[in-house]
Amino acid sequence: MKPPRPSIWLICLAVVGGLAALAVGAPWMRGAPARAPKVGQPLAPASLFDPAIWVSTPPPGPGGGTAFSVDGRGVWLTARHVVEGCGRTVIVTAPGHGVAARVQITPGRETAVLITRGGSPALPIAPAGVLRRGQRLFHPGFPRSRPGEAASEVLRRATLLVGWRGLRAEPVLTLAEVGRWPALRGSLAGISGAPVLDGEGRVLGVTVAENPRRRRLYATTPASLRAALAGAGVTPSGAAGEALSQATWRGASDDLRANLSVAEVECLAS
Repeated sequence: MKPPRPSIWLICLAVVGGLAALAVGAPWMRGAPARAPKVGQPLAPASLFDPAIWVSTPPPGPGGGTAFSVDGRGVWLTARHVVEGCGRTVIVTAPGHGVAARVQITPGRETAVLITRGGSPALPIAPAGVLRRGQRLFHPGFPRSRPGEAASEVLRRATLLVGWRGLRAEPVLTLAEVGRWPALRGSLAGISGAPVLDGEGRVLGVTVAENPRRRRLYATTPASLRAALAGAGVTPSGAAGEALSQATWRGASDDLRANLSVAEVECLAS
């Protein structure tokens, strides 16, 4: 006797159920970190043996990204490729409104300093300390020119090779994306330049690149951040930040954008 054949409706229900389970379990689809981080061993110092990650940045031209305040008198940081070669750079203060920014490229690094007349509350800078694998980090910004944020965990160190005119190399942190809001699919283009915040809401680095296919983000190291601040004449205040967690990261990110501590930056042709 042949075994009974399963009903086509049962098969359909099983498939739908499986897809629903995947949707519930995938943090990049539901827009929140899926679990508490498992913090592991400290990261070793940067080394010549760190894996190399090659990134091809587009030629300079109109575009956008994210910047954040590091001094309330009008000093901001962003990613270099967001503003390099811009005819005019603007910090967006409201829809259709902004303030002009003067650009200072940080020599040999993937960051840039923006200077404006007047500023916004500065984000606190994390003190020098140990980075650990699995450490949870947060990236509030403007992916695809709209308010949004990503959460990540520290994986390893790497060397970022950036090429357009010549080739630059900089030690970076490789981060595994573990959540995003809103639940955008694909690239987070526009989050470049966003601050990398630790669990205490303090800046550890600058978001400078991504690999959407592997759900990887790349950020400058704390040492690079401090070099950029020193070049801009900014002394970290050591002020406390707002604690971030799975429950609070979205609201805290909205607050940072509302008071323009984190702002959208636009690169205009002229």
